[in-house]
Amino acid sequence: MREIVLDTETTGFEPNEGDRIVEIGAVELWNHLPTGKTYHQYINPERAMPAEAFAVHGLGDEFLSDKPKFAEIAQDFLDFVGDAKMVIHNAAFDMKFINAELGWLKINPLPYDQAIDTLMIARKRFPGSPASLDALCRRFDIDNSSRTLHGALLDSEILAEVYLELVGGRQPDFTLGTSQSETVFAENGEWRPMRRATPLPSRLTNEERAAHDAFVSKLGDAAMWKQIS
Repeated sequence: MREIVLDTETTGFEPNEGDRIVEIGAVELWNHLPTGKTYHQYINPERAMPAEAFAVHGLGDEFLSDKPKFAEIAQDFLDFVGDAKMVIHNAAFDMKFINAELGWLKINPLPYDQAIDTLMIARKRFPGSPASLDALCRRFDIDNSSRTLHGALLDSEILAEVYLELVGGRQPDFTLGTSQSETVFAENGEWRPMRRATPLPSRLTNEERAAHDAFVSKLGDAAMWKQIS
């Protein structure tokens, strides 16, 4: 199960009013475990940065002036996401911007049902409680001390930890690198390993096997396993 935990930074709140994406950060999960693969890109928004947005993420006109435009990175971004589910906090906001950018390039939008909204999950799980990313970090004791400004990659890394806690921590899918076909869930929902289709080869060398056989032969009837009926 491949998932992409994703975050964006923008120039404002409304793409229909000329706001654009200035940063995308994403982290890949496989069976609810980070693979180490990430996607990160700063983007030239082709417009001036409002002071209000700059105060949130600190990305200014001079810094973004030499960064690629969205049209130049769109395909790389889509290739990274593929058909994986996108885990996003307040998914409607990010999807609105991503699909606006794709629409201006005449590229088909990403379907909204491809997104998993952690904000909605948090509100259902903890009704009436704060559900911001910072609030969830405090709830799950996740260190976000480096989050002095919003940053898409850092926020996606933090969100990945929050998401795993929201869906029950890492235990449900903690398969120690085994493939989905090598795992099974018991009736109580707990994960258990399946019997391997092909047994692992023995790690004993021929010399070790011969030495073991010689030792056992010296034991004769004193061997404990020979006394068990």
